[in-house]
Amino acid sequence: MTDTPLLQRFADAMGQLLGPDFPSDLGLAVSGGGDSMAMLYLAHSWTRTYGIRLWVATVDHGLRPESAVEADMVAEECAALGWPHATVRWHWDGVGNVQDAARRARLSLIDQWRGDLRHVLFAHTLDDQAETVLMRLARGSGVDGLSGMQAVRSVAPHAESAPALAADDISGIAPSRHNSQPGYHVLRPCLEMQRSELRHYLQVLKGRWVEDPSNENRDFERVRVRQLLRHLSEEGITATVLSDTARRMARAREGLKARLVDAVRSLSSAAPLGQARIDRDGFAALDEETRLRLLTAGLCYVAGAEYRPRAASSEALLTQVLSGGGGTLHGTEVLVEKAYLRIVREGAAVARVDTPLGELWDGQWRLVDPAGLCPTDATVRALGEEGWKQIVDRSVLSLPFRAALALPSVWSDGTLLACPALGFGPTLDVSRFVLGRADTGFEAFCLSH
Repeated sequence: MTDTPLLQRFADAMGQLLGPDFPSDLGLAVSGGGDSMAMLYLAHSWTRTYGIRLWVATVDHGLRPESAVEADMVAEECAALGWPHATVRWHWDGVGNVQDAARRARLSLIDQWRGDLRHVLFAHTLDDQAETVLMRLARGSGVDGLSGMQAVRSVAPHAESAPALAADDISGIAPSRHNSQPGYHVLRPCLEMQRSELRHYLQVLKGRWVEDPSNENRDFERVRVRQLLRHLSEEGITATVLSDTARRMARAREGLKARLVDAVRSLSSAAPLGQARIDRDGFAALDEETRLRLLTAGLCYVAGAEYRPRAASSEALLTQVLSGGGGTLHGTEVLVEKAYLRIVREGAAVARVDTPLGELWDGQWRLVDPAGLCPTDATVRALGEEGWKQIVDRSVLSLPFRAALALPSVWSDGTLLACPALGFGPTLDVSRFVLGRADTGFEAFCLSH
């Protein structure tokens, strides 16, 4: 622990995350547990200096009878502090790992609640970081995985699956819904604070919080790792040591990222927005680690995904690519051409995605018809084989057949009206977003992510 007061450390962390030009409004995800309630009180005190308005949301996962009462407790504390609060309810479908499903749903539901807010604070601690490192070590993670959680995380629009909120799934006061930008940023200002420090802060303040009994349920991996860490600390493998390891791994990751950026700059070439094209011979000449990073960076860019696929799957695909076979992974397809590797969206991943013209398609694309040339019932979906066949003169097209199948296109009553990437149909305004940011190409993606 440090002798610096907790509130000063919180202010320093916020300055590093957002300063010096702070936004006027910030969101907070507050469950009612000790960590998030301590973050709420710290943020409340911090805003006295900076005059920032807080918006608080509690996701009620509905997995325990007490959860609704706990959400009400957070609402009461927010009312006493003078901040608007909303409870967002999740209905689990019973499919898959409940903790993983709840984590994914929480990010998506927060996205639907946040309105115009671009930043939402989460109360992950140094202890959470240590547990994450141990869990990833058990899965055989490399440098990136052992870097742990980052203080800033970009969340793509509805990247984590959860059903759309119904009218009765949210109660309380939510931010404005108008002009919402795709995606948001999770900020973790407590990532270098120990759980025990936050509990002590709450006790001194005589603040309120609840203890979730599932935190002692050994059915969950994180609980087992948390209990294991107590024993490992006797041998010097403490939460602080593991957090320091994550920090050093993050530093190594930055060095490897710099090598990746050099490779992207020298080997990538012009491709339609949302695709990556890499010089094949230059790719083969790279060292194995940089090859793997360049390949998986392309997969993430095209899929709009924050995390790379599992190492074993990526390594298997790399072997196929080097042998000239190509393949699919992570919702993308790698096409091995004579002189280039081309990474495109996998047609099967978007075959059933159909949204009204003007709305976000595939969580990435927005096509707008400013001149009103398309009928009001027009929708956006992938070009597919059917659309390819409807383009009569394909001799002028700049992309091969397989590279064009997943391109966003405008349809009405089974008729292809436009495919902007192929220059087919009326002129439309086209924009793409990757992890909440406007897409400016593969190289820029690698620089910023």
